[in-house]
Amino acid sequence: MKYYLLPFGCQMNLSDTERVRTVLKKMGFVPTDNEEEATILGIVACSVRQKGIDKVYGRIEKWNAMKNRQNMITFVSGCILPADRLRFLKLFDLVFPMNELPNLPEMIRQYGIVTPASLQAGEEIEDQPVVRPVAPLFHKDDKVNPSANMERFWSIAPIQTSSFEAYIPIQNGCNNFCTYCAVPYTRGREVSRPSQDILDEVKALVEKDYKSITLLGQNVNSYGLDKKGEEINFAELLRRIGEYGKASGKTFWVYYTAPHPRDMEDEIIEVMSQYDCLAKQIHLPIQSGDDTMLQRMNRHHNLERYRHIIQTIREKLPTATLFTDIIVGFTHESEEEFENTRKAMEEFKYNMAFIAQYSVREGAVASKWEDDVPKEVKRQRYHRLTEELMKHALVYNQALVGTTTKMLVEQFDRKNGYLAGHTEGKIVIRIPSTDTALIGKIVDVKVTSASPLSIEGQLVTPNS
Repeated sequence: MKYYLLPFGCQMNLSDTERVRTVLKKMGFVPTDNEEEATILGIVACSVRQKGIDKVYGRIEKWNAMKNRQNMITFVSGCILPADRLRFLKLFDLVFPMNELPNLPEMIRQYGIVTPASLQAGEEIEDQPVVRPVAPLFHKDDKVNPSANMERFWSIAPIQTSSFEAYIPIQNGCNNFCTYCAVPYTRGREVSRPSQDILDEVKALVEKDYKSITLLGQNVNSYGLDKKGEEINFAELLRRIGEYGKASGKTFWVYYTAPHPRDMEDEIIEVMSQYDCLAKQIHLPIQSGDDTMLQRMNRHHNLERYRHIIQTIREKLPTATLFTDIIVGFTHESEEEFENTRKAMEEFKYNMAFIAQYSVREGAVASKWEDDVPKEVKRQRYHRLTEELMKHALVYNQALVGTTTKMLVEQFDRKNGYLAGHTEGKIVIRIPSTDTALIGKIVDVKVTSASPLSIEGQLVTPNS
């Protein structure tokens, strides 16, 4: 019997999906890319943007039509707002928060799907006994705590989708309550994963020769603050990973996403400067370059604080690339407030910016406010910021021409006869080659040309 999984949204959802695969495999199911032949069809959803939820509705409509000609069970989990959950209850067979994943086998059995594996008495998932839930399905009046019992979820070893790139969740939830954001309502309050488990997972991946490891959390640099006196902080977690990397003698890059400017202490940047395995790339969301707008967004930082962080990065990590997130057209955004954001982009000269046109998310505080910036104005501001990004990214990339940089080769490029990957700073890079033996390796490349969002070069020699 086969299963089909469809993840939407961020890297955290992709990481969660890897643990869903483990549970289904333990039950005896095998994956398929063909929806038509699957018995179990699941979605790991993202309520953060309306576009992501629209995709879920489109897919379940198709799946429910398929039920007329085949026996199947559908489920949805992931980041789901309460309002979306109520609607999903009428559309999916199973709806559950991700922290209840260990109970999925029992939910499926109670729904009537039987496999040889599911008949085994005392079935275990990664040596963790399945807890038989009294009420395995959501009901409309259920109160859900998405951050409860996360240790059971994290104890499920993921089935990695790559042999050289991996994601490691280090926390779940968020305490910041930015007014535009739904994450605290979909994932709950912050819960930190035990540091020893994180370190053990890093070591296991490096021993398997993984080259790129990303630590995941909604606010990674607040790691451990929910367990003061019991857990180390984020800087110390990075230090211990760095010490292991130094002792291992292996070449690999460790990234993290996403930090919050409020908790981005100088110590974190100092630690990053001390260890080669801690990749010199920082994704630091600014969201807006205007202090009044930042207050409206409840971001807990201002431009002065953000500027200090960037100055520290430039001083301590002069080779680091800088990525950010920006929202245009948030409620009441004036032309002056937008212009301050454009000026911030000009000042900080990002290598990459993920620019979003604001859309209302039901459940977030700002959903009660008038979405009063016209769509056309949002589009214009989006394009103006994109032009600003391209200008500065091109200057940086052109400066790389003639230098030798390291590249993690990931896949075939869309350009025929080329392989694609990224540098340590996560700049997209391609080389003319069709040698599949290079995929998953870090190689030296001499940069020969540049565009705003990518560079191209010639292979020098494989390093690892």
